[in-house]
Amino acid sequence: DISFTEDVSARYEALGWHVLHVENGNTDVDAIRNAITEAKAVTDKPTLIKVTTIIGYGSPNKADSHDVHGAALGADEVAATRANLKWDYPPFEVPAEVYSTMRDSCVEKGAALEAAWNQKMADYSSKYPEEAADFKKYFMDGEIPSDWSSVLPTFTPEDKGVATRIHSQTMLNAVASAFPTFMGGSADLAPSNMTLMKAYGDFQKDTPA
Repeated sequence: DISFTEDVSARYEALGWHVLHVENGNTDVDAIRNAITEAKAVTDKPTLIKVTTIIGYGSPNKADSHDVHGAALGADEVAATRANLKWDYPPFEVPAEVYSTMRDSCVEKGAALEAAWNQKMADYSSKYPEEAADFKKYFMDGEIPSDWSSVLPTFTPEDKGVATRIHSQTMLNAVASAFPTFMGGSADLAPSNMTLMKAYGDFQKDTPA
């Protein structure tokens, strides 16, 4: 409150967003789940979910203070926090019910997603065999072109000195010509930090390749 008093939720509401507030993000897990479900159901506008929590929740002597932000709790406070939260497991032990919950909720879903991806890859390979071969070789298997270093430019002490970002752009464009998987991102700073791919242009929705 001493440094920031803006009502962020009100600002986003004024911008037309769908705004939700989970008032107890410390223990009300169902409220968080419900907010996410509600957010997914709203498809005509973006959603902001505000979750109110207490920093260092559970620490008897340091919760809701800067003491838990930039420093370790310390052995005594860790023990007090464990007792306060009734957490009887030793350090780094994950309870069996967590494993079973993750297994029951994720493994089956993950297997279905993997099967769907494999089918999509098979369809792509059938329709675009050359492109699929390159994708598997470079993206999935991590193969490096054997002659990639041959595209690198050479320099001598007699060359005119230029800014390092200019040399960087020269090397980036050279490497890009040899690596089909080469990609970078620089938002709107590309003209300044010299990361433009001269031969390829920007990767956009309408220009994906």
